[in-house]
Order: sequence, then structure tokens, then C-alpha cells
Amino acid sequence: MVVLKENEEGKRSIDKPTLFYMIHCGKALYNNLLWKNWSPQKLAQTILIGNSFKGMEERLPARVLQRDYTYINHILTITEEAAFPCSIRYMDVFNDTAIHQFPRKNLEAKPTEFWEGAAEPTYQECEDLEVIQKGIECFSVS
Repeated sequence: MVVLKENEEGKRSIDKPTLFYMIHCGKALYNNLLWKNWSPQKLAQTILIGNSFKGMEERLPARVLQRDYTYINHILTITEEAAFPCSIRYMDVFNDTAIHQFPRKNLEAKPTEFWEGAAEPTYQECEDLEVIQKGIECFSVS
């Protein structure tokens, strides 16, 4: 297990099978993670436990999802998502948690152009950016 010591803004590239546990994270973190691993080879090795992508699609206007969270928007149709098992006791906390997998057959069914030219997200027009950007200090721990 690796615990990150610095803020990578979700831009963690992988080179082996990796499980990301990202409960209650902002959409930009998921989007950044997808961007950094935007290839069939890397995404096929990725399992993500976090907020439901389907839930994001249902709650966000399509124009916002397309403009601000491009990689989440593009991956929706090829993601296998299952609701995370949750007891009734914690339903209000984990009701939107899902396990996301990116099956190789779904990824490889996309044309090469789908994967090319992946531009780093900038969030210039994003009205509710839910990520602490690198270099911005919010608080200090002593």
C-alpha cells in the first residue's frame, strides 16, 4: 500500500494493477486520475472505489459534464459500475459509493482516436471545483 505524501491532484499514473479508494472525492480528482491513465493498457489495470459515475451523470447537467469533466464523460459508456455493498446503518454515508472497473474488451473496442491527444484538464470554467490544487495551502498541521 502507498500513502501519498504530497498533493498530486489525483494525477497518479500506474504501471501495475492498482486499486484506488477515493470515497467522497471531488469530481476533478476522478477526472484527473482518468486523464493520467488514459489508455486501454492502464485503465484495464485500474479498479476504483469511489463516488458513482452514473450518479454524477444523473446529477450534473450534460454541458457541465462534457465541459469540465471530459474524461468521466467519455468513460461512462465503457465502465462497469456496481454499487458498493452497504449496511442500512451507513446508507446515508455510502449510498453513492460504487466499484468501477474498465474491462479490456470495452476499452479496446474504442478506436485509437478516442485515446489520442488527451489534454490535461484545466477547469477554467468550473464553478464548483472540489479539489485542493497543488501549491495552495488550506491549513497546516503541527
